Amino acid sequence: MAYFFTLFSLFGLFHKEVKQIVPPAKPNIIYILADDLGYADLGCFGSKRIKTPHLDQMAAEGIKLTRHYSTGVCAPSRACLITGKHLGHCEIRGNRQAPTGYGQLPLSDTATTVAMLLKRAGYATALVGKWGLGEPGTTGDPLKKGFDHYFGYTDQVLAHNHFPEYLLRNGEKIFLKNEVQYQAPDSWAKGRGSVSTKKVEFSQDYFSKEVSEFIHKNRKQPFFLYYTPIIPHDNGEAPLGEQIESPTTEPYTQMNWSEDEKRYAASITYLDREIGKLLAQLKKEGLDKKTLVMFVSDNGPKQRDAFESTGGLRGKKRDMYEGGIRVPFIARWPGQIKAGRVNETPSALWDFLPTACALAGIKQPHTDGVSLLPILFNKTAPKREYLYWELFDGGDKQAVLMGQWKAIRNGLKVGQPIPPLELYDLQKDPQEQNNVAAEFPDVVKTMETLMRKAHLPSKIFPLPLDQ
Repeated sequence: MAYFFTLFSLFGLFHKEVKQIVPPAKPNIIYILADDLGYADLGCFGSKRIKTPHLDQMAAEGIKLTRHYSTGVCAPSRACLITGKHLGHCEIRGNRQAPTGYGQLPLSDTATTVAMLLKRAGYATALVGKWGLGEPGTTGDPLKKGFDHYFGYTDQVLAHNHFPEYLLRNGEKIFLKNEVQYQAPDSWAKGRGSVSTKKVEFSQDYFSKEVSEFIHKNRKQPFFLYYTPIIPHDNGEAPLGEQIESPTTEPYTQMNWSEDEKRYAASITYLDREIGKLLAQLKKEGLDKKTLVMFVSDNGPKQRDAFESTGGLRGKKRDMYEGGIRVPFIARWPGQIKAGRVNETPSALWDFLPTACALAGIKQPHTDGVSLLPILFNKTAPKREYLYWELFDGGDKQAVLMGQWKAIRNGLKVGQPIPPLELYDLQKDPQEQNNVAAEFPDVVKTMETLMRKAHLPSKIFPLPLDQ
């Protein structure tokens, strides 16, 4: 797989001003966010072992963005996505449990989300899947953050279990036929929620049904569907060999792989099939040309060497290296997005909010993102100076990407000396193997300045440089 690219294509710094894009008024918007899916876990992104025919077809009929970035872990990615802010400004900068012990830190009552903006613009809005940004009744309750309707898991720890006791529909428990054993409450902070002792009903099947009903019900008005399956995230508290939960190992049952590998591949193929059903429904209901569908992952994979899930990129989930934050992106919109295109302009999850605002024809609040419509419509790429990350999960860290240069700082700890930057020339070294910080001190100085510029101090997520 080729990762080489030209400096001139990186950020559009040498392009003329962006041309005005005028899409059809208020199209439907479906944003699908997979969970822990690696950059190269799809056939259209290089996988040789995992079958994803429907997503491959979606890419063939639309566009792939090959340098799209997440934050490296679940909750921060979802917060950046829905608020349009990068991790230097976003409220949620790590996977952090709420003080109650259940659920994660909620979005504040002042946080504006893309769902709130689209709802005000007349969109029907729904969340189906995993939320992780506030429990019912908190300031981060999905019903307070712009969603007319939600169904799934609000607590991402419970979302580790694909065969849960119940799912939530607008705060009400909908019980499934599974039998579940819960971990002790003090285990929640360690990411341990529950394990099923009797697996009967698979949560993804419920999600697919809910999605289908929402689309049909709202077929005559503009809608925004935030669809967040938990595939292929594992259940870390399940017995070894059963951590990847899938109702089947087909079509890989006969492969000479471990059971975990079979389930991992099968779960992705299962999700691919369900997305194929969604796309078929859009066509059947006459919504195909009225709907922009995007497919992304929330972060890089856990260590999946057997499938080369990062496509040769260094790192994994929770890392600031490319394998931890670069994710697949596919967009399809018949009649609007030219089929079969590939674009390598760097972009990020926080670009979704301004993109959605542009689609809905509404003024966006100040954010860190830029609209992706010029890229999707094959126009001049938007200008941006840099992309920035900081992450408080598995060790505090920062990263910044500008042009050909990527700077990373690992091992940040309050009260400890600030570690030196690592510097990589992605044009020459896309696998980030050669730290050239000593050779380019002026570049290092520039990147340190950008890190300070992009970072807004947080009492909940402090960095040593705040002191």
